[in-house]
Amino acid sequence: MCLAIPAKIVSEPNDIGMAEVDILGVRRHVSVLMTPSAGLGDHVLVHAGFAIEVVDEEFAAETLEMLRAMGIKHADELTAEAEAADAS
Repeated sequence: MCLAIPAKIVSEPNDIGMAEVDILGVRRHVSVLMTPSAGLGDHVLVHAGFAIEVVDEEFAAETLEMLRAMGIKHADELTAEAEAADAS
């Protein structure tokens, strides 16, 4: 089974078709060559380092909420938990 994760494009694609995306607070570079209409601020589904589909913000938010319900956490939540553990 494959899983594509919603991400928001946070930088313009460079000359080789790579753009920076935010996935639950983690930034990664992915190829946007398969989604030529995607641009800064758009939401895309990312699988194996490739943006494979442009999606609307509502779909992205609903999907991320389902992932959170399954226990997948935002990077900020993980950082806060680690800091709390270090403090105790």
